[in-house]
Amino acid sequence: MPKMKTKRAAAKRFKLTGSGKIKRNKAFSSHILTKKSTKRKRGLRQSSLVDSANLKSVKKILPYL
Repeated sequence: MPKMKTKRAAAKRFKLTGSGKIKRNKAFSSHILTKKSTKRKRGLRQSSLVDSANLKSVKKILPYL
């Protein structure tokens, strides 16, 4: 059986935490920032974990993570 290929776009966006959870960055933080409040922009800087609903699909595209 040949090796599985990792989706490179996904590999750049997700990291594994020490406990084995998958970490991600939040969306909507790169442009059109003038209409967003300071509090909202500050919250977008924080990373978060991948939701359980999306975990299966993320693990599928990252077989070696």
